[in-house]
Amino acid sequence: MAHQQIPGLDPTATPSGTGCVECMAGDGPGWWFHLRRCAACGHIGCCDSSPAQHGTKHAREAGHPLLTSFEPDEDWFWNIETDQYYEGPELAPPTAHPASKSTPGPWDKVPGDWERQLH
Repeated sequence: MAHQQIPGLDPTATPSGTGCVECMAGDGPGWWFHLRRCAACGHIGCCDSSPAQHGTKHAREAGHPLLTSFEPDEDWFWNIETDQYYEGPELAPPTAHPASKSTPGPWDKVPGDWERQLH
């Protein structure tokens, strides 16, 4: 599907930060496995494998079903309502968290048994 046909995608929306907004604000365990970016507003949330799953929670609550990866070297869009991948336009930079940031992260918050806590 061409990106011109994807409603609710705003390529000019800039990311809300370099980490999960809610985890960094103290909502949940404070760490994430991977990051997701809302394609409508730029909200950065943690992925569904992360304990808190803030990316999808934001998408459902805000009515913004399109998410994209906020990981280096990943370029895809996912619609949480249709469970489909899409190709889309290049989004406003940055398109990923800084490569210097750890995954999972932030490293000082990641518990020793983090792999057991993944979904």
